[in-house]
Amino acid sequence: MKWGLLLVLGLASASVARPESDGEAESGPSPDNQDERVSYEGAQVIQVDTNTDKEIIESIFKKKEVDRWAGNRTHMDIFVPSSLASEIKTFLMEKNVSYSVMIEDVQRAIDVENLVETDEDEFAGRKGHKMTWKSYHSLEDIYGYLDFLAETYPSQVRVGSAGNSVEGRPIKYIVISSGNPNAKKFWIDGGIHAREWISPATVTYIISELVENRDNNQQIASDIDYYIVPVINPDGYEYTRRYQRLWRKNRSRGNYFCPGVDLNRNWGYKWGGLGTSNENCREIYRGTGPFSEPETRSVSNFILNNKNDMKGFITFHSYGQYILLPYGHDYNTLPPDFKEMERVGRKAALAIKSVGGATYQVGNSAKLLYPAAGGSDDWAKGVAGIKYAYTIELRDQGTYGFTLPAQYIIPTAKEAMAAVHTVARAVQES
Repeated sequence: MKWGLLLVLGLASASVARPESDGEAESGPSPDNQDERVSYEGAQVIQVDTNTDKEIIESIFKKKEVDRWAGNRTHMDIFVPSSLASEIKTFLMEKNVSYSVMIEDVQRAIDVENLVETDEDEFAGRKGHKMTWKSYHSLEDIYGYLDFLAETYPSQVRVGSAGNSVEGRPIKYIVISSGNPNAKKFWIDGGIHAREWISPATVTYIISELVENRDNNQQIASDIDYYIVPVINPDGYEYTRRYQRLWRKNRSRGNYFCPGVDLNRNWGYKWGGLGTSNENCREIYRGTGPFSEPETRSVSNFILNNKNDMKGFITFHSYGQYILLPYGHDYNTLPPDFKEMERVGRKAALAIKSVGGATYQVGNSAKLLYPAAGGSDDWAKGVAGIKYAYTIELRDQGTYGFTLPAQYIIPTAKEAMAAVHTVARAVQES
């Protein structure tokens, strides 16, 4: 998620290491240990009413062990380790601040979010790939699926690498061709923030619909070429699967104690502004300069090399259920065609609701949530000149947060596909 002004979870106890937050977070001086998997046993997520004295709320974050997960102008979701849960809830009650416990035990939520594969799922590889959308898959499975599609549909699909990550992993893309020489282009990506697992899962589902279920999506497949990167941050994604489930940034080693850069503060449009930090230990650390990271540098160059007739752009994040419009770098700057973008965004929200019943709020990201400079959607609109550029924050609204169980992958992805349909039709008409 694009959240700013968050404080990171520190190493408050032996049982709970620091999960990184979605925004301005400060981590203590202890290097991450790649030989141990972080446990969040006993940690909780509480949702706090922010319609109160801001100083009361901000005082909570003076404790390094507290981490703000998400929020808007009415509430925020706060991660607290087991060692502080009772103290913080007592403090809120004493100050008459309304709150509710959203997640009773974060580790328990993590333990059950990704379903154990059944025999049927294990044999799915006989189709030539392992993707089932019944569980959250590894990077190897995701990339294997892209390769399978390229081999199976050679006239429609092309797979390649936009570049390599910090640790040398390829940043794989797939181009789904309409076969129309006059086709317009539509960019879709996911996985820029490592812990937002529902994002790559959703993007791969969209890929499957556009390729393997092409006949049912012919309306938006006949004259649009899709350029899709399911995991922009492959190092971070794999790190969350192996060691630290709530890791957010990439795996840049610019600082031994505080590795990583927030890739969604590193794009070269209004870089370094509101909602970013120049401190390595902050979760919204923007890097040493615009496009300092190989992930953002490679992907942005790939987009620029293919930007002719590129009219659509959606980057998928989680969570909160929002369709967000540029610009996010400050409170007062909107694109000249904001009303048209908002119109299409609202149609997308209606399409989502008609498919799954979920409500998505639509609006400018800085006003609806918070300012955040250096984001990919701002760059897509302000530099690449892509007309319909959106950030979509997927399910849910805090019940599970980043630990959304795998059973919600397909419902969430179907809603996202409805949004893609809506924006694609606007692209066709542009």
